[in-house]
Parts: sequence; C-alpha cells; structure tokens
Amino acid sequence: MQAAACKNHQSKLVTSGVVAISTHQFLQAFACSLMAFAAVMVTAIASAAVALLLRAAWVTLSCYFLTPMRIRRAMAAQGVHGPSPRLLVGNLREVSALVAKATAGDMPSLSHDIVGRLMPHYVHWSGIYGKLFVYWYGSEPRLCLTDTDMIKEFLSSKYAHATGKSWLQRQGTRHFIGRGLLMANGARWSHQRHVVAPAFMPDKLKGRVGHMVECTKQTILSLRDAAARGRGEVEIGAHMTRLTGDIISRTEFDTSYETGKRIFHLLEDLQRLTARSSRYLWIPGSQYFPSKYRREISRLNGELEGVVLESIGRSREIADEGRTTSMYGRGLLAILLAEMEEKKKDGKGARDGGKFSYDTQLVVDECKTFFFAGHDTSALLLTWTLMLLATHPEWQEKARAEVAQVCGDDPPSADHLSKLTVLQMIIQETLRLYPPATLLPRMAFEDITLGDGRLHLPRGLSVWIPVLAIHHDESIWGADAHEFRPERFAAGSGRRSSFLPFAAGPRNCVGQAYALYEAKVVLAMLLANFRFTISDDYRHAPVNVLTLRPKHGVPVHLRPLRP
Repeated sequence: MQAAACKNHQSKLVTSGVVAISTHQFLQAFACSLMAFAAVMVTAIASAAVALLLRAAWVTLSCYFLTPMRIRRAMAAQGVHGPSPRLLVGNLREVSALVAKATAGDMPSLSHDIVGRLMPHYVHWSGIYGKLFVYWYGSEPRLCLTDTDMIKEFLSSKYAHATGKSWLQRQGTRHFIGRGLLMANGARWSHQRHVVAPAFMPDKLKGRVGHMVECTKQTILSLRDAAARGRGEVEIGAHMTRLTGDIISRTEFDTSYETGKRIFHLLEDLQRLTARSSRYLWIPGSQYFPSKYRREISRLNGELEGVVLESIGRSREIADEGRTTSMYGRGLLAILLAEMEEKKKDGKGARDGGKFSYDTQLVVDECKTFFFAGHDTSALLLTWTLMLLATHPEWQEKARAEVAQVCGDDPPSADHLSKLTVLQMIIQETLRLYPPATLLPRMAFEDITLGDGRLHLPRGLSVWIPVLAIHHDESIWGADAHEFRPERFAAGSGRRSSFLPFAAGPRNCVGQAYALYEAKVVLAMLLANFRFTISDDYRHAPVNVLTLRPKHGVPVHLRPLRP
C-alpha cells in the first residue's frame, strides 16, 4: 500500500515536471512571438516613417523646385519673363523694399494717382517687361495679367472649376476666415455659393432697406453729437465702420451691434496678425513653426469662434421658443443653420461623407467670412466716397439735389434706390479709384489657354489681376484716369469690362448687390442731413492691409442741414 502511494507521488512529480517544462517552453515561445511582433511593428513604423519622409521630401521638391521650374520654362517659351528669383525667397525682398520706400510717408497732395504708392513693384516691372510678366512670391510664380479680354475669359464660367484660391492664400487665411466661401474651390465652392446666394437676392434685399434706414438714423444722431463736441469735425471712417457693422449684425445675423462689435474688433486684430504671419509662408514647413504671431492668432481665433457660437446658440434658442416666423430667423445665419439641420435630417451629409454638407465649424467660418466682407469693405466704400464728396462739392450738391427730388423729405425706400443714378455713378467712380480689394488672385488647377491660343497658363500658375492698376490705366480710362469723374459711368458709357471691384464671372462677389443697396441708403440719408467738407488735418496716405484703407482716417467738417 505504501509502495503504491510512492508510485503515485512519483507519478505526480513527473507530471508536474512535464507541466513545468511545458510552461517554460510556452513562455519562451510567447516571448519570441512578442519580439517578432515588435520587430515587425518597428519595421512597419520605420517603413511608414521613411515613406512619410520620402513623400514630404517629394512634395517639398515638387512644390518648391520642380513645379516652379516647369512653369518658368513654359512662360519663358511664350516670351513672358520677369525679374530673376532667388532660391526660396523669390522676389519678396525687392517687393518689400519697393513698398516700404513708397509708403514711408504720406502723399504730398490729395492725389488719386496711387498705383505707384501701393503697387510700386508693378509699376517698376511693367516698365521693364511689359504688362504681362511673372514675378515670384517665394517659390510661387505669379503671372501679372492686365489684358481685360483675357481676364474676362479667365474669370468666365468656362474655367470656374479650373481656377480658385492657391494653397498659400488658403493657408494664410486658415485662422482668419477658414473654409468660408471666399476660400472655397471647385465643387465645394459651387455648393457653398448655392447655399448663401439666396440671402442676397433682390427680393430679400428689399426687406433689408428698412433696417438699413433705422441703423443710419442712429448714426446720424451720433454724428450730430460728435460734431457738436468736436466743433463740427469728426473722423467719418470710425462712424462708417460702426454703421456697417450694425447693419450686417442686424440684417444677416440677428444680433446686436454690441455682439458684432466684439467680432469686428477680433477680426481686425486677426487681419493684422494674419498679414504679418503670411509673410513667412514661403519657407518650407513654416506653417508648423511656433511663433508669437501664430500663438496670438490661435488665441484670438478661439475667442472669435466662441463669440460666433454664442450668436448661433441664441438664434437656435429663439427658434426653439418660436419667436420668429421662420425656423432660425432671417438673414444669412438663418439660411446656414437651416441648411445644416436639413442635411442632418435627410442624411445627405452622411451619404456624401460630409464632403459638401455644412457642419458647425463651416457655419462659423462662413459667419466670419461675411462679417468681415460685409463690414470692412462696405465701411471702406462709404469712407472713401465721403472723402471724395467732401473734396468735390459740385458732385456733392448734384447728389443731394437728386436725393431731394427722388425721396423728398422721407428716408429712401427700396423703390427709390434704382432712381438714384447720380449717386450710383459716384459710388462706381469711388470703387474705380479706391477698390477695397486691389488685387484679384486666382490659381490655375489645370492647363488653360486664353486669347485664341495666344497665352497658355500651365497648371499650378498663380494669376494675379492688379485691379487697382487696371482701374487707373490711362489707355483704358483716358488721360484723366486719376481724376474723380463720375460722369464716365453715365448710362451707355463703355469700359465696363475693365471695372472689377467685385471681380467678374460666376465667382464674382455674392454680396455686391447688398453693398450697393447699403451704400445708396446710407449716402442718401447723410446727404439729406449734412453738408461736409474735408478737414485741414486730413493726411492722404492710402495703405493696403488686405484691403485698401486710409492710414490716418478721414476727418471731415459736418454742417447739419436739418434741425
């Protein structure tokens, strides 16, 4: 019995040994597997890293060297030349030096011949190479195109999807207006344009005139108070900035000016910082470099988007409470929110992978775009127009007499606006002399041929249309091209194809009708209430910071015409 027990114990020892050996072998095998797996993963990661590095190297080589050289050869073969570029820097140093010298001080007189001040590089190089030349923004070749027939063809629907905004432009405004309509390309641009366009149709704009009138009445009261405090002198630009901000806040975003003012101030700061930061985009990989500009831009953009989201949230609350006749109120914001919710309900966004559908971020970007475009450019149009009327009293009196004849003692209505033809000519001449956007940039995304084969634009070439230079070209407008002559826009006059303040073709400014409605309403009411002359303190110094603006503002003397 004892022997049997020993045998049983030995059997257990053998069995446990076998188990011990099997466990040891299993652990060894598991460790080997782990090592093999780790080796495979390391190899895969290394391969991926090498692939990424090779791709980055190829993209850098292609973007900064191969593509520019290909484009340069293609343009040279057509006899289109320009200043020799330096490696990576291109002609940036020359442009900066010329602009710095031209804008070092104020203009010695109140002259409208401002092309040499704002575009000295264009004047310099067009004198050497002709009006068709190529210069280099870093490694990006830019063709200066001034032939109006070719421009009309280039901006036509024929090439609407083959042209758009370049990577440099989109990257430069990424934290400013983001993916809004202004920076969209191709099918995405078509979709966004289709969504926002109804907000600026004539039937909608007629309903905005009443709000424009009410906002202008408040500005007139403010101007009376400011004139009384300042012995009749006011800086008119600040008041126009507040007024256009008030109008777009109320008509398109269902919010107060106090909210809009926060947005505008943040946009102004972002505009200034974006212009500075964009100067370094020509450096490969610079968009990833930390800098004081980018940190501040990121902070301001976060604050700005927070304010815009608050405004969106209030619109939704109002809709939930049923305080508006439409779902989200009126105006552009209502259209954007309705579009976003509609796509969520019918699932279209999911079916196309969200490629063209509006999400909250895109709504925010669109709001930033139109807050900026509908506020800044409109304020500048009004400011420059008042400066010109203040220095040309004969046209001020003509416009005032027309307003009195058409509107009588009443504020302008939607039906009055089309009858204000003198005011229309004055506005157009202002836009000719002082267009808010002095340049019109586009990039060719595929090979394009213009002018019946006379000019071939290779894929990847940026085309820069110098609107300001075209608007001041004596060969187009005559020897008096630098003078304020509104009669040149009388009915039946030609040269309209050379007038590009709102661009042209299907990608023209979607809000141009809104801007003209607003300008007519505001100017008609100011003319009916004040007579204005330019102040002796006015210093003529136009500068270009994304848009064309008076560096020192526009001080004017106001004399009330009504009690």
